[in-house]
Amino acid sequence: MDDLLERLHVVSLPMRVRFRGITVREVALIEGPAGWGEFGAFTEYEPTEAAHWLSSAVEAAYRPAPVPHRDRIPVNATVPAVPPEQVPEVLARFPGARTAKVKVAEPGQCLADDVARVEAVRALVPTVRVDANGGWSVAEAVAAAAALGELEYLEQPCATVEELAEVRRQIDTPVAADESIRKVVDPFRVVALGAADIAVVKVAPLGGVQRLLVIAARIGIPVVVSSALDSAVGMSRGLLAAGCLPELPYACGLGTGGLFVEDIVDPVAPVDGRLPVGPVVPDRARLTALAAPPERRQWWIERVRRCHALL
Repeated sequence: MDDLLERLHVVSLPMRVRFRGITVREVALIEGPAGWGEFGAFTEYEPTEAAHWLSSAVEAAYRPAPVPHRDRIPVNATVPAVPPEQVPEVLARFPGARTAKVKVAEPGQCLADDVARVEAVRALVPTVRVDANGGWSVAEAVAAAAALGELEYLEQPCATVEELAEVRRQIDTPVAADESIRKVVDPFRVVALGAADIAVVKVAPLGGVQRLLVIAARIGIPVVVSSALDSAVGMSRGLLAAGCLPELPYACGLGTGGLFVEDIVDPVAPVDGRLPVGPVVPDRARLTALAAPPERRQWWIERVRRCHALL
């Protein structure tokens, strides 16, 4: 524990647009003997959930990385719940992307807002998927699927596995599960109940690359590796996991670095819609410039202590 805390850097990354209700992303980075790890569980998460994120950071910092099968990963553009007139500006940060994931079901917005945003994206990108983050009822999800037109898939339309299964029975659009995999004790229940066609998996919430690969191998449906609004350090672990999968049928949600005004390294733009697999070493000057205030660093230290006790 002492060694881990000595290696800890806490940074505040300003964002270009509000995403998940925040405009500044705080993460703790661990400079370990095997590389850099990221502990970035969202601040509202309790220790029992956040401990998985710490486990992922410890894996990256202290354990050798697996060898990937591929060195470049196709990524989707990520479009927050912005007005349609801002869509071209957002998509410009994802050069070459042929797939876009659009946030929908934003609190304070309505289905008409979602439809307008999706149509603006569809005018520029051929393949569109949407993510509701569990924000709809079954009836709302069914109505949205009809109103939004052809989609690659509808991600986490409702909160519970049972609701996902009901939506899947009522619509033709494929259903993807995210929170119903990473926020539950049994990540395989979505398949057992026929609740999803696709599994969205994220390294940090699942406890690391190795844990993600185990789940992907056993779950029995195609997987999409996605980010959890990671810095470049965390994103590198998602790209590594995607590179280690035997098959990669869908573009991955690993291009969210474009949502940050500043990151701990120079941004790497996708080339032909793909990002490279490889380790990331933060820039020392950026670590200093983006360092969180002392009181926030102490908050993260205490959080690490609480989570570490649960590992």
